[in-house]
Amino acid sequence: MKVRKVIIPAAGLGTRLLPATKAMAKEMLPIVDVPTIQFLVEEAKAAGIEDMLIITGKGKRPIEDHFDSVPELEMVLKNRHKDKLLKLVESTTNMGIRLFFIRQSYPKGLGDAVSLAKDFVANEPFVVMLGDDITQAKVPLTKQLMNDYEETHASTLAVMKVPHEEVSKYGVIKPSSETKPGLFNVESFVEKPTPQQAPSDLAIIGRYLFTPEIFDSLATQKPDAGGEIQLTDAIDHMNKTQRVFARQFTGKRYDTGNKFGYLTTNIEFGLQHPELRDELRDYIINLGHQLEGKK
Repeated sequence: MKVRKVIIPAAGLGTRLLPATKAMAKEMLPIVDVPTIQFLVEEAKAAGIEDMLIITGKGKRPIEDHFDSVPELEMVLKNRHKDKLLKLVESTTNMGIRLFFIRQSYPKGLGDAVSLAKDFVANEPFVVMLGDDITQAKVPLTKQLMNDYEETHASTLAVMKVPHEEVSKYGVIKPSSETKPGLFNVESFVEKPTPQQAPSDLAIIGRYLFTPEIFDSLATQKPDAGGEIQLTDAIDHMNKTQRVFARQFTGKRYDTGNKFGYLTTNIEFGLQHPELRDELRDYIINLGHQLEGKK
């Protein structure tokens, strides 16, 4: 069965980026001039996804507004003959994907958010994309997972090698065998292990492709000590009854979910921006000279 649907959980509180996220959806924080969540929609479109469900929560209405039309703004831009800006604004209304929205009333964890999409999925395979991760590769990461599914017809999640001392920030896999280059059978999944307990340095990053059986595992998953339903635990439970694969991603990943990652992502994307890259590069070079002088 063709993979046609994507889920983006976007109901999180964004506590790692406070105070900016106190009154603003973290998914709407810009990378230079593009909201973070738009990069995910563009990746899904490039992969051939047709339908997308964005799971929002309190204070996340700007996400819906961003992908809606703004007739007043469009009229002003048209009357002032700002054709490039008008085209830019209109492009965010017509993203080429059907968008749907549902609210998660209480922050009960990623697993709970995914479970809300059961009716939307309707017994089809689907992709989950997390907003903290922006990826760049010749073949979009979402498409890589879809290509693997065409061969295996099994759930597959994206992993990436991380420094061993950082494994406690992630869910980590214990691979059992490599079925083909970069695709692993997985023995078990561990949520945020200590470096001493980690079975590998292959950490789960924000792209998953699931068969609908994940909902059965989520339905029986008990909350953790913090009262949240952990998606990684549900994946580990499902892996006991059907194969779950891991695709190692070797492209570029940007983590925008913390302040340092958000800042460096803006710098790197600024260096790729046609209007800013030359001026920004010169500024960074001059700043580097100043910092060297202070040493």
